[in-house]
Amino acid sequence: MHSHLNRRQVIASACAVALGGTAALARASDYPSKPIELIVPVAAGGGTDIVGRAFAEVGKKYLPQQPMIVVNKPGASGAIGTAELINAKPDGYKIGIVICELTIIPNLGITKYTAADLRPVARLNADPSAITVRADAPWQTIEEFIADARKRKEPLSIANAGVGSIWHMAAAAFSEKLSLPVNHVPFLGAAPAAVALLGGHVDALAVSPGEVAQHVAAGKMRTLAVMADQRVGGVFEKVPTLKERGVDLSIGVWRGLAVPKATPPDVVATLGTVAAKTADDAAFREVLAKANLGWAYADAAAFQQQIDKDRAFYAELVPRLGLQK
Repeated sequence: MHSHLNRRQVIASACAVALGGTAALARASDYPSKPIELIVPVAAGGGTDIVGRAFAEVGKKYLPQQPMIVVNKPGASGAIGTAELINAKPDGYKIGIVICELTIIPNLGITKYTAADLRPVARLNADPSAITVRADAPWQTIEEFIADARKRKEPLSIANAGVGSIWHMAAAAFSEKLSLPVNHVPFLGAAPAAVALLGGHVDALAVSPGEVAQHVAAGKMRTLAVMADQRVGGVFEKVPTLKERGVDLSIGVWRGLAVPKATPPDVVATLGTVAAKTADDAAFREVLAKANLGWAYADAAAFQQQIDKDRAFYAELVPRLGLQK
């Protein structure tokens, strides 16, 4: 720690100040003095990448002296990029987007790191899960879907975005809550899962509204319910929440900004201010809206509460589902 400065350092600092030079005191008010690397722990092109790139692009208005450079580090449901962020030098020059899988995968034995190894700065986006079927499916309502699932000999199949993904958890929590026999079918993401539904290979999807919006708008799919506290607008405004139908389940994805645990408080505060201004910027909101991603800014304290709640939820759910490695 810097509290034990030796005599020579104290004198050198005093001289620097006396000479009017502040360079010797690398103060946080000089932050950032070089480009910032923003780690996105997934491949380019998906929702998380869109959020990360929009943040870097719009955020430079509020950190005008230095750019934010997006670096995609995909793999292991976000664990690879997140591990790099956790182990980065805590100086504010390597920051990252964190995703809700961070609260899921430690329970699966995929990573030894947990959300406690990071410092959250702000939540930038959140989207609920939704149960979606093909437009020509026999179920018009979520009640019909549940009733049919209960009486069938063969379980209904629900596609997800991979074992341990948020959409796998959503479908599993749904089937568990209602004691429904369900066959969970993993795909390498929400897009291939949607293709499988369109092709009639599965009965339903448990991905976000945004990931099926174009198919719903085109009349190829029908969303039966969203797993949220409130209804989603746009093409989904008539779709009920599960809570409206007496099923107490809210589950979904979130994406936010985080830094290594030991990052200095003033650097964290600077980034927090940048995140708040960026999230409030019309240009940022427009990118999210275009991609059907939910705007859901939360400051560090509120984001931490969400993370803690999800960690507790998945720590109970994953063992009940018998998914640990």
